[in-house]
Amino acid sequence: MSKKTDLRVKRTHKMIIEAFFHLVDEKGYDCITIQDIADEAMINRATFYAHFKDKQDLYEQIFDFAINAFTSVIDTEQIIVSNRIKVKQIEFLLTHIYVNIQNNKNFFLTIMDGSSNELLRKKLADIIYEKYADIFSKLKITENDIEVPIDFIIEYMTSIFIGTLHWWITSDTEMSPNHLARLVIKLVGNGHLTVLGLEIDK
Repeated sequence: MSKKTDLRVKRTHKMIIEAFFHLVDEKGYDCITIQDIADEAMINRATFYAHFKDKQDLYEQIFDFAINAFTSVIDTEQIIVSNRIKVKQIEFLLTHIYVNIQNNKNFFLTIMDGSSNELLRKKLADIIYEKYADIFSKLKITENDIEVPIDFIIEYMTSIFIGTLHWWITSDTEMSPNHLARLVIKLVGNGHLTVLGLEIDK
């Protein structure tokens, strides 16, 4: 594929996704047809099908993109060095994620509704488990002599993240992305991460 063709493909891909966002905002996911998306993106249906199998495939690819946006924040090389958590780095990355979410608020409202919310929570939990497995396996996590199962901690962290995010995008709050990031870090950081044997760089 030539560079010119490749650029055109990427541009069309982006136009389809932007058209989809706009239509979700305007009429809701269920009411959108492939023809609506094609019309909005100013392409024909065949071009749509060259990029995506159907509406569900488009949704799932964007969903995966959203998941990848979340996972950048839990890149252990960037945020954990010798069992010390770099809080400033987490705050920066988390703020960046919340800004992205704010810019695509209506889409995130769609994926945080009903069964999609559960899917999002499960995917995030799986990714956190995968990223932190090595660290957690080295730590014998006990609190007052009660061993704390790793999957319990991951479920807890994921629930805080998803729960506070859901509140932020569904309420009329004026809270900024950075304020939310600092608040979530406080919720998880104060006491909870130290239980895991991780030291926190303030």
